Amino acid sequence: MKKIAILGSTGSIGKSTLDVVSKDKEFKIEILVANKNLKEIIHQIKVFNPKIVILNNYKTYLQIKKKIKNRKIKIFNDLSSIKKIKNKIDYTISAIPGIAGLEPTLEFVRLSKEILIANKESIICGWSLLSREAKKHSVKLTSIDSEHYSISQIIKNYKTDQIETVYITASGGPFLKLPKDKFKKIKPSDAIKHPKWKMGKKISIDSSTMVNKVLEVSEAFKLFSLRLNQYKILIHPESLIHAIVKLKNGLSIFLFHQPDMKIPISNALNANNFFLKNFKQNNNEFNKPTKLNFEKIDLKKFPVVEMINKINEKESSLIVFNAANEVYVDQFLKNNIDFTAISRYLNLLIKDKNFIKISNMKSNTLSRIKEIDALARSFSFKILKENQ
Repeated sequence: MKKIAILGSTGSIGKSTLDVVSKDKEFKIEILVANKNLKEIIHQIKVFNPKIVILNNYKTYLQIKKKIKNRKIKIFNDLSSIKKIKNKIDYTISAIPGIAGLEPTLEFVRLSKEILIANKESIICGWSLLSREAKKHSVKLTSIDSEHYSISQIIKNYKTDQIETVYITASGGPFLKLPKDKFKKIKPSDAIKHPKWKMGKKISIDSSTMVNKVLEVSEAFKLFSLRLNQYKILIHPESLIHAIVKLKNGLSIFLFHQPDMKIPISNALNANNFFLKNFKQNNNEFNKPTKLNFEKIDLKKFPVVEMINKINEKESSLIVFNAANEVYVDQFLKNNIDFTAISRYLNLLIKDKNFIKISNMKSNTLSRIKEIDALARSFSFKILKENQ
Protein backbone atom coordinates (compact mmCIF):
# COMPACT_ATOMS: atom_id res chain seq x y z
CA MET A 1 0.00 0.00 0.00
CA LYS A 2 1.35 3.41 -1.04
CA LYS A 3 1.33 6.09 1.66
CA ILE A 4 0.36 9.65 0.71
CA ALA A 5 0.74 13.06 2.34
CA ILE A 6 -1.27 16.02 1.06
CA LEU A 7 -0.06 19.56 1.74
CA GLY A 8 -3.13 21.75 1.27
CA SER A 9 -5.76 19.03 1.57
CA THR A 10 -8.79 21.36 1.61
CA GLY A 11 -7.88 23.19 -1.60
CA SER A 12 -8.97 22.17 -5.10
CA ILE A 13 -5.86 20.05 -5.79
CA GLY A 14 -6.02 18.43 -2.37
CA LYS A 15 -9.68 17.50 -2.79
CA SER A 16 -9.07 16.21 -6.32
CA THR A 17 -6.28 14.01 -4.99
CA LEU A 18 -8.50 12.64 -2.23
CA ASP A 19 -11.19 11.90 -4.79
CA VAL A 20 -8.66 9.97 -6.89
CA VAL A 21 -7.30 8.05 -3.88
CA SER A 22 -10.76 7.20 -2.52
CA LYS A 23 -11.35 4.96 -5.54
CA ASP A 24 -8.18 2.91 -5.19
CA LYS A 25 -7.38 0.66 -2.22
CA GLU A 26 -3.68 0.65 -3.13
CA PHE A 27 -3.32 4.09 -1.51
CA LYS A 28 -3.47 5.16 2.14
CA ILE A 29 -3.72 8.76 3.29
CA GLU A 30 -1.04 9.08 5.96
CA ILE A 31 -0.76 12.85 6.51
CA LEU A 32 -3.08 15.80 5.89
CA VAL A 33 -1.83 19.38 6.13
CA ALA A 34 -4.45 22.14 6.10
CA ASN A 35 -5.22 25.61 7.42
CA LYS A 36 -8.68 26.61 8.69
CA ASN A 37 -11.53 24.99 6.72
CA LEU A 38 -12.99 23.29 9.79
CA LYS A 39 -15.93 21.50 8.17
CA GLU A 40 -13.84 20.09 5.32
CA ILE A 41 -10.99 18.99 7.60
CA ILE A 42 -13.36 17.11 9.91
CA HIS A 43 -14.93 15.40 6.88
CA GLN A 44 -11.51 14.38 5.53
CA ILE A 45 -10.38 13.01 8.90
CA LYS A 46 -13.53 10.90 9.28
CA VAL A 47 -13.41 9.54 5.72
CA PHE A 48 -9.67 8.93 5.32
CA ASN A 49 -8.53 8.31 8.90
CA PRO A 50 -5.01 9.76 8.51
CA LYS A 51 -2.30 9.03 11.07
CA ILE A 52 -1.22 12.68 11.26
CA VAL A 53 -3.05 15.99 10.79
CA ILE A 54 -1.19 19.31 10.80
CA LEU A 55 -3.21 22.53 11.11
CA ASN A 56 -1.50 25.87 10.60
CA ASN A 57 -4.40 27.83 12.07
CA TYR A 58 -4.35 27.70 15.89
CA LYS A 59 -8.09 28.29 16.38
CA THR A 60 -8.93 25.46 13.98
CA TYR A 61 -6.37 23.23 15.69
CA LEU A 62 -8.12 23.72 19.07
CA GLN A 63 -11.54 23.00 17.54
CA ILE A 64 -10.29 19.84 15.83
CA LYS A 65 -8.62 18.61 19.01
CA LYS A 66 -11.93 19.00 20.79
CA LYS A 67 -14.00 17.25 18.11
CA ILE A 68 -11.70 14.38 17.09
CA LYS A 69 -11.50 11.83 19.90
CA ASN A 70 -9.52 9.16 18.03
CA ARG A 71 -6.25 8.97 19.97
CA LYS A 72 -4.51 7.13 17.14
CA ILE A 73 -4.65 10.31 15.06
CA LYS A 74 -1.88 12.74 15.97
CA ILE A 75 -2.93 16.36 15.59
CA PHE A 76 -0.26 19.04 15.48
CA ASN A 77 -0.58 22.81 15.64
CA ASP A 78 1.58 24.27 12.88
CA LEU A 79 3.89 23.51 9.98
CA SER A 80 6.97 23.45 12.21
CA SER A 81 5.54 20.17 13.54
CA ILE A 82 6.66 18.51 10.30
CA LYS A 83 10.09 18.15 11.90
CA LYS A 84 8.58 15.71 14.43
CA ILE A 85 7.38 13.30 11.74
CA LYS A 86 9.40 10.14 11.10
CA ASN A 87 6.91 8.28 8.86
CA LYS A 88 8.23 7.56 5.36
CA ILE A 89 5.85 8.60 2.57
CA ASP A 90 5.63 7.26 -0.98
CA TYR A 91 4.03 10.39 -2.46
CA THR A 92 3.66 13.93 -1.15
CA ILE A 93 1.25 16.23 -2.99
CA SER A 94 2.53 19.80 -2.65
CA ALA A 95 -0.56 21.98 -3.07
CA ILE A 96 -0.33 24.79 -0.49
CA PRO A 97 -0.78 27.95 -2.60
CA GLY A 98 1.80 30.72 -2.89
CA ILE A 99 5.30 31.07 -1.47
CA ALA A 100 3.91 29.64 1.79
CA GLY A 101 4.07 26.22 0.12
CA LEU A 102 7.86 26.22 -0.28
CA GLU A 103 8.95 25.52 3.31
CA PRO A 104 6.62 22.53 3.94
CA THR A 105 7.57 21.13 0.53
CA LEU A 106 11.24 21.30 1.51
CA GLU A 107 10.48 19.63 4.84
CA PHE A 108 8.68 16.75 3.14
CA VAL A 109 11.60 16.07 0.82
CA ARG A 110 13.33 14.15 3.62
CA LEU A 111 10.16 12.07 4.21
CA SER A 112 9.12 11.28 0.64
CA LYS A 113 10.07 9.06 -2.26
CA GLU A 114 8.41 11.43 -4.74
CA ILE A 115 7.00 14.94 -4.52
CA LEU A 116 4.13 15.75 -6.89
CA ILE A 117 4.20 19.53 -7.14
CA ALA A 118 1.11 21.62 -7.83
CA ASN A 119 2.59 24.61 -6.00
CA LYS A 120 4.51 26.37 -8.79
CA GLU A 121 6.03 28.88 -6.34
CA SER A 122 8.13 26.07 -4.87
CA ILE A 123 9.71 25.69 -8.30
CA ILE A 124 9.99 29.29 -9.47
CA CYS A 125 11.19 30.68 -6.12
CA GLY A 126 13.12 27.76 -4.65
CA TRP A 127 14.17 25.48 -7.49
CA SER A 128 17.93 25.55 -6.83
CA LEU A 129 17.34 24.74 -3.16
CA LEU A 130 14.52 22.25 -3.77
CA SER A 131 16.34 20.33 -6.52
CA ARG A 132 19.52 20.21 -4.41
CA GLU A 133 17.65 18.77 -1.43
CA ALA A 134 15.81 16.29 -3.64
CA LYS A 135 19.09 15.05 -5.08
CA LYS A 136 20.56 14.77 -1.59
CA HIS A 137 17.64 12.59 -0.41
CA SER A 138 17.15 10.74 -3.74
CA VAL A 139 13.65 12.13 -4.16
CA LYS A 140 11.92 12.45 -7.53
CA LEU A 141 10.24 15.80 -8.27
CA THR A 142 7.25 15.81 -10.65
CA SER A 143 5.12 18.79 -11.61
CA ILE A 144 1.43 17.88 -11.84
CA ASP A 145 0.34 21.15 -13.39
CA SER A 146 -1.51 19.92 -16.46
CA GLU A 147 0.82 21.88 -18.77
CA HIS A 148 4.10 20.67 -17.30
CA TYR A 149 2.91 17.12 -16.89
CA SER A 150 1.92 17.16 -20.57
CA ILE A 151 5.30 18.59 -21.61
CA SER A 152 7.14 15.93 -19.62
CA GLN A 153 5.13 13.14 -21.26
CA ILE A 154 5.87 14.44 -24.75
CA ILE A 155 9.52 15.45 -24.54
CA LYS A 156 10.65 12.24 -22.80
CA ASN A 157 10.45 10.66 -26.25
CA TYR A 158 12.75 13.20 -27.92
CA LYS A 159 16.24 14.62 -27.55
CA THR A 160 16.63 18.28 -26.67
CA ASP A 161 18.19 19.14 -30.02
CA GLN A 162 15.14 17.68 -31.82
CA ILE A 163 12.77 20.22 -30.22
CA GLU A 164 12.11 23.60 -31.79
CA THR A 165 9.30 25.14 -29.71
CA VAL A 166 7.11 24.23 -26.75
CA TYR A 167 3.71 25.89 -26.66
CA ILE A 168 2.03 26.22 -23.27
CA THR A 169 -1.68 26.72 -23.79
CA ALA A 170 -3.95 29.17 -21.97
CA SER A 171 -7.73 29.23 -21.91
CA GLY A 172 -7.65 33.02 -21.97
CA GLY A 173 -9.54 33.17 -18.69
CA PRO A 174 -12.92 34.86 -18.18
CA PHE A 175 -12.01 38.04 -20.09
CA LEU A 176 -10.69 36.69 -23.37
CA LYS A 177 -13.50 38.31 -25.37
CA LEU A 178 -14.05 41.32 -23.10
CA PRO A 179 -13.02 44.64 -24.71
CA LYS A 180 -9.94 46.20 -23.14
CA ASP A 181 -11.78 49.44 -22.29
CA LYS A 182 -14.00 47.48 -19.88
CA PHE A 183 -11.14 45.91 -17.88
CA LYS A 184 -11.14 48.68 -15.26
CA LYS A 185 -14.69 47.75 -14.27
CA ILE A 186 -13.83 44.10 -13.60
CA LYS A 187 -14.73 43.04 -10.05
CA PRO A 188 -13.04 40.28 -8.00
CA SER A 189 -16.27 38.24 -8.22
CA ASP A 190 -15.94 38.35 -12.04
CA ALA A 191 -12.24 37.46 -12.10
CA ILE A 192 -12.54 34.32 -9.96
CA LYS A 193 -15.06 32.73 -12.38
CA HIS A 194 -12.73 30.68 -14.54
CA PRO A 195 -14.55 29.32 -17.63
CA LYS A 196 -12.89 25.88 -17.63
CA TRP A 197 -11.11 25.09 -14.35
CA LYS A 198 -12.31 25.04 -10.77
CA MET A 199 -9.55 26.75 -8.79
CA GLY A 200 -8.88 28.90 -5.72
CA LYS A 201 -9.27 32.69 -5.78
CA LYS A 202 -5.57 33.59 -6.09
CA ILE A 203 -4.80 31.29 -9.02
CA SER A 204 -8.08 32.26 -10.73
CA ILE A 205 -7.03 35.93 -10.62
CA ASP A 206 -3.60 34.94 -11.97
CA SER A 207 -5.32 33.14 -14.82
CA SER A 208 -7.43 36.19 -15.63
CA THR A 209 -4.35 38.47 -15.82
CA MET A 210 -2.23 35.77 -17.55
CA VAL A 211 0.34 35.94 -14.73
CA ASN A 212 -0.31 32.23 -14.25
CA LYS A 213 1.00 31.50 -17.76
CA VAL A 214 3.99 33.78 -17.28
CA LEU A 215 4.91 31.80 -14.17
CA GLU A 216 4.26 28.50 -15.98
CA VAL A 217 6.79 29.47 -18.66
CA SER A 218 9.30 30.25 -15.90
CA GLU A 219 8.48 26.94 -14.22
CA ALA A 220 9.03 25.02 -17.46
CA PHE A 221 12.33 26.84 -17.95
CA LYS A 222 13.45 25.52 -14.53
CA LEU A 223 12.16 21.99 -15.07
CA PHE A 224 13.26 21.16 -18.59
CA SER A 225 16.55 21.53 -20.46
CA LEU A 226 15.38 24.04 -23.05
CA ARG A 227 16.11 27.73 -23.66
CA LEU A 228 13.65 30.34 -22.39
CA ASN A 229 12.96 31.59 -25.92
CA GLN A 230 11.79 28.10 -26.94
CA TYR A 231 8.64 28.50 -24.82
CA LYS A 232 5.59 30.29 -26.22
CA ILE A 233 2.10 30.91 -24.85
CA LEU A 234 -0.85 30.10 -27.09
CA ILE A 235 -4.52 30.83 -26.40
CA HIS A 236 -6.64 27.68 -26.59
CA PRO A 237 -10.13 28.43 -25.17
CA GLU A 238 -11.30 24.79 -25.04
CA SER A 239 -8.51 23.79 -22.59
CA LEU A 240 -8.27 20.32 -24.12
CA ILE A 241 -4.70 20.61 -25.42
CA HIS A 242 -2.34 21.42 -22.56
CA ALA A 243 1.00 21.53 -24.35
CA ILE A 244 2.24 21.32 -27.92
CA VAL A 245 5.81 20.37 -28.80
CA LYS A 246 6.94 21.43 -32.26
CA LEU A 247 9.83 19.31 -33.54
CA LYS A 248 12.51 20.34 -36.01
CA ASN A 249 11.32 17.70 -38.49
CA GLY A 250 8.07 19.59 -39.08
CA LEU A 251 5.87 17.46 -36.80
CA SER A 252 4.01 18.87 -33.80
CA ILE A 253 2.94 16.58 -30.96
CA PHE A 254 0.24 17.51 -28.47
CA LEU A 255 -1.41 15.93 -25.44
CA PHE A 256 -5.21 16.02 -25.17
CA HIS A 257 -7.29 15.53 -22.02
CA GLN A 258 -10.35 17.01 -20.40
CA PRO A 259 -9.74 20.04 -18.12
CA ASP A 260 -9.74 17.92 -14.97
CA MET A 261 -6.76 17.86 -12.61
CA LYS A 262 -7.67 14.31 -11.57
CA ILE A 263 -6.17 13.11 -14.86
CA PRO A 264 -2.56 14.27 -14.35
CA ILE A 265 -2.83 13.44 -10.64
CA SER A 266 -4.05 9.91 -11.38
CA ASN A 267 -1.37 9.29 -13.98
CA ALA A 268 1.40 10.66 -11.79
CA LEU A 269 0.33 8.54 -8.81
CA ASN A 270 0.07 5.44 -10.97
CA ALA A 271 3.22 6.06 -13.03
CA ASN A 272 1.13 6.18 -16.24
CA ASN A 273 -0.47 2.78 -15.64
CA PHE A 274 -2.88 2.27 -18.54
CA PHE A 275 -5.46 0.49 -16.38
CA LEU A 276 -6.38 3.29 -14.01
CA LYS A 277 -9.24 2.57 -11.64
CA ASN A 278 -9.47 5.95 -10.02
CA PHE A 279 -10.97 8.42 -12.44
CA LYS A 280 -14.03 8.28 -14.64
CA GLN A 281 -13.24 8.24 -18.33
CA ASN A 282 -15.25 10.52 -20.61
CA ASN A 283 -16.17 8.10 -23.39
CA ASN A 284 -18.25 10.62 -25.33
CA GLU A 285 -15.63 13.30 -26.01
CA PHE A 286 -15.17 12.30 -29.67
CA ASN A 287 -18.81 11.42 -30.37
CA LYS A 288 -19.75 15.04 -30.96
CA PRO A 289 -18.01 17.87 -32.83
CA THR A 290 -14.93 19.00 -30.91
CA LYS A 291 -13.48 22.39 -31.78
CA LEU A 292 -9.80 23.09 -31.20
CA ASN A 293 -9.14 26.81 -31.59
CA PHE A 294 -5.76 28.51 -31.19
CA GLU A 295 -4.87 32.19 -31.25
CA LYS A 296 -2.16 34.61 -30.26
CA ILE A 297 -2.33 36.57 -27.02
CA ASP A 298 -3.59 40.15 -27.18
CA LEU A 299 -0.68 41.90 -25.45
CA LYS A 300 -2.73 45.06 -24.91
CA LYS A 301 -5.14 43.08 -22.75
CA PHE A 302 -2.50 40.91 -21.11
CA PRO A 303 0.72 43.02 -20.95
CA VAL A 304 2.32 40.81 -18.26
CA VAL A 305 3.27 38.33 -20.99
CA GLU A 306 5.89 40.82 -22.21
CA MET A 307 7.62 40.63 -18.82
CA ILE A 308 8.80 37.00 -19.21
CA ASN A 309 12.37 37.77 -20.26
CA LYS A 310 12.89 40.46 -17.62
CA ILE A 311 11.73 38.34 -14.69
CA ASN A 312 13.98 35.42 -15.64
CA GLU A 313 17.20 37.45 -16.03
CA LYS A 314 18.55 37.53 -12.48
CA GLU A 315 18.87 34.89 -9.75
CA SER A 316 16.01 36.19 -7.59
CA SER A 317 13.86 38.11 -10.10
CA LEU A 318 11.09 35.53 -9.96
CA ILE A 319 10.90 35.70 -6.16
CA VAL A 320 10.45 39.48 -6.37
CA PHE A 321 7.87 39.26 -9.17
CA ASN A 322 5.93 36.50 -7.43
CA ALA A 323 5.83 38.39 -4.10
CA ALA A 324 4.68 41.58 -5.82
CA ASN A 325 1.95 39.73 -7.69
CA GLU A 326 0.69 38.17 -4.45
CA VAL A 327 0.54 41.65 -2.90
CA TYR A 328 -1.35 43.20 -5.82
CA VAL A 329 -3.77 40.29 -6.22
CA ASP A 330 -4.58 40.55 -2.51
CA GLN A 331 -5.17 44.30 -2.87
CA PHE A 332 -7.48 43.68 -5.82
CA LEU A 333 -9.44 41.02 -3.93
CA LYS A 334 -9.87 43.57 -1.11
CA ASN A 335 -11.14 46.13 -3.66
CA ASN A 336 -8.24 48.49 -2.91
CA ILE A 337 -7.05 48.59 -6.53
CA ASP A 338 -8.73 47.98 -9.89
CA PHE A 339 -8.04 44.96 -12.11
CA THR A 340 -5.73 46.76 -14.56
CA ALA A 341 -3.59 48.02 -11.66
CA ILE A 342 -2.18 44.51 -11.09
CA SER A 343 -0.27 44.48 -14.38
CA ARG A 344 0.40 48.24 -14.24
CA TYR A 345 2.11 48.01 -10.85
CA LEU A 346 4.03 44.89 -11.88
CA ASN A 347 5.34 46.80 -14.89
CA LEU A 348 6.40 49.75 -12.73
CA LEU A 349 8.07 47.36 -10.31
CA ILE A 350 10.28 45.57 -12.87
CA LYS A 351 11.41 48.92 -14.29
CA ASP A 352 12.49 50.26 -10.90
CA LYS A 353 16.21 50.15 -9.99
CA ASN A 354 15.32 48.39 -6.72
CA PHE A 355 13.99 45.45 -8.72
CA ILE A 356 17.49 44.80 -10.10
CA LYS A 357 19.06 45.37 -6.70
CA ILE A 358 16.85 42.82 -4.91
CA SER A 359 16.92 40.44 -7.89
CA ASN A 360 20.71 40.22 -7.67
CA MET A 361 20.57 38.87 -4.11
CA LYS A 362 21.56 35.23 -3.60
CA SER A 363 18.65 32.88 -2.95
CA ASN A 364 20.45 29.64 -2.11
CA THR A 365 18.91 29.08 1.34
CA LEU A 366 15.37 29.20 2.72
CA SER A 367 16.23 32.11 5.02
CA ARG A 368 17.57 34.10 2.06
CA ILE A 369 14.43 33.36 0.01
CA LYS A 370 12.27 34.55 2.93
CA GLU A 371 14.38 37.69 3.25
CA ILE A 372 14.06 38.48 -0.48
CA ASP A 373 10.32 37.78 -0.37
CA ALA A 374 9.88 40.18 2.57
CA LEU A 375 11.93 42.92 0.86
CA ALA A 376 9.95 42.43 -2.34
CA ARG A 377 6.63 42.79 -0.53
CA SER A 378 7.78 46.00 1.15
CA PHE A 379 9.03 47.28 -2.20
CA SER A 380 5.69 46.35 -3.83
CA PHE A 381 3.71 48.40 -1.32
CA LYS A 382 6.07 51.33 -1.89
CA ILE A 383 5.37 51.19 -5.64
CA LEU A 384 1.64 51.05 -4.91
CA LYS A 385 1.63 54.05 -2.55
CA GLU A 386 3.77 56.17 -4.88
CA ASN A 387 1.51 55.56 -7.87
CA GLN A 388 -2.02 55.54 -6.50
